[in-house]
Amino acid sequence: MSLLRTDTGTLDTGLSTPCIPSSTSLVDTISLFDTSSYLFIQDDGPILGYIAVSDVLYAMMHAHRLMEAYFETTLETAGSALTLINEEAKVAYWTSGAEHVFSISKNDIIGQPAADFFPPDRLQSLKTLYTGETVYRKQHQPRPDLFALINARPVQLDGRIVGAVAAEVDITTEIRLHQELLHMTSKVQHLEKAVARLRPDTDPFARIKGSSPVIRQCLDTIRKISTTSATVLILGESGTGKELFAKAIHDLRELQTAPFIAINCGAIPASLFESELFGYEKGAFSGADPKGKKGKIELAEGGTLFLDEIGEMPLELQVKLLRVLQEKSYFPVGGTRIKQADCRIIAATNQNLLSMIACNEFREDLYYRLNVINLVIPPLRMRKEDIYELTQTFLQEFSLLYNRHIELVPPEVFKLLFQYDWPGNIRELRNVIERLTILTTDGEVKPEYLPDTLISLSAQEQSEMQLTSGIHPHVNSEHEQRQHLAETEQEARTTANVNHSDNSKLVSNDTYQQKLDTYETELLLQYLEAAGGNKRTLAKQLGISRATLYNRMKRLGL
Repeated sequence: MSLLRTDTGTLDTGLSTPCIPSSTSLVDTISLFDTSSYLFIQDDGPILGYIAVSDVLYAMMHAHRLMEAYFETTLETAGSALTLINEEAKVAYWTSGAEHVFSISKNDIIGQPAADFFPPDRLQSLKTLYTGETVYRKQHQPRPDLFALINARPVQLDGRIVGAVAAEVDITTEIRLHQELLHMTSKVQHLEKAVARLRPDTDPFARIKGSSPVIRQCLDTIRKISTTSATVLILGESGTGKELFAKAIHDLRELQTAPFIAINCGAIPASLFESELFGYEKGAFSGADPKGKKGKIELAEGGTLFLDEIGEMPLELQVKLLRVLQEKSYFPVGGTRIKQADCRIIAATNQNLLSMIACNEFREDLYYRLNVINLVIPPLRMRKEDIYELTQTFLQEFSLLYNRHIELVPPEVFKLLFQYDWPGNIRELRNVIERLTILTTDGEVKPEYLPDTLISLSAQEQSEMQLTSGIHPHVNSEHEQRQHLAETEQEARTTANVNHSDNSKLVSNDTYQQKLDTYETELLLQYLEAAGGNKRTLAKQLGISRATLYNRMKRLGL
């Protein structure tokens, strides 16, 4: 031992003095000094010497001061604002970096409650002290005029939290520069948009946002389709942007001067549909324009006629449209002179036309004439990786429209956007982003600005999983759910192909979905009967909201 003394002659040997071997650690000797102020050191032979309690205390004090010097030098060398608060929430240590960042002298703050200098709700170190939370590179705002990145960790002794350490790096300058950059970017985007209005975009796919595999598959299919003038049937849920894809097919093949005429078959009364589509001659009927009127087919001459929601077209008009497709000719209302239909026809629907054919609501011969080539547009829930790009696009659009400056979209907002299934597809996402832009007046998008359907998503998602596991018991484990989703996505990719003559795949897919819907319908009806027809009771038993149950039953036609 380095503390060993050999001048035993000066000791009072009449007292009872413990003996310890020379291999005893310094820590183990502390308790032995309770009965004597020194200890003899003896191995197998004679006494080697002794150690005094005063020497031990001096050695411990020196070790403590040495450790404190190492500790202080290390903290000062770290270059960030380091703070240590003790169990009483008082500042125990305050580096010069903290003095520089917060403009508070260590002489003023050490030993004082941290809450006397900062708002308690902004102090991450206090939260760490009380909850044991550990954070790494979290954006932190200890004061309204200061932004920092903070690392915080609790100090534990014998399993108990006795303090908290926080290391902060001042990023106020970077944040302000970033805000300036965003402001300038908004101005540049505004100018780019103004220029774009004056100069038409030459990229046919410019308005189709996304780079997911299913979207790339669709674009590849469009490139193949556009090498011909064949009739195209676009299939997809409401809100997926079917008209954008139709316009891309048109733009990829036709000249910029070629017309693209769109007509919504569900928005025109049956009595006016024929005159809208084929036009009419002067004096064709009472109240008609004396000069007559051109129909959409004639207006689309040399270009493309897009028939949206083709499933809503009246049956009597379907026969006449079939003639246009077969013979490329038609008669205007009240006319006796045949006209040629010199336009490409693209139709779109969100309905199951094969089911409508089975119910005599859509003509089978027209279906096969329209379905020369089909393009299936995937719903947003099958291409969630595109949500980020779509969100940024809509934020740019609406921030310019409403003169809002969007600085930050927190990860928790994107998490909710990615978790939601978007039954309204891209149209619904666009509306949500418009809402967020309007409500964001302080530059930061907040989760509470989202609609209630997204804010309460966690509970709703859990309920949906419970309902799904009840209706589809073969997809119940997390692994099986991921596998099922992967299979569904693969199915969506497969259907987004050119299909000239073989419609067996589409029939097979529809038949599978019909069987699945039939099984789900029967099961829900059984549950509803067991609940005495009370939907509120059924929703409660299934652990879902009534809105979720109503949406599911509406989709199944119940």
